[in-house]
Amino acid sequence: MFAAMTRPAFQYEQPERFGESLTTARPWNKSALTFVERLNGRAAMVGFSAAVLGELFTGQGIVGQLTGVVRWYLELG
Repeated sequence: MFAAMTRPAFQYEQPERFGESLTTARPWNKSALTFVERLNGRAAMVGFSAAVLGELFTGQGIVGQLTGVVRWYLELG
């Protein structure tokens, strides 16, 4: 009865070395990693483009735009 409880029920992988992650030589799912990195890159490009367009339209940099939004929000209340 107790022998069944002491046997390991799962096969664990060897623990990773410190600093080893999905970007090392043995990633678990390369296609998911590729998709996530591509999505992050595209999101960064959209954010940068929005910042540049906002500066072209308003004539203010990103800090000035954010300050204007905060001032507008505080004046609502």
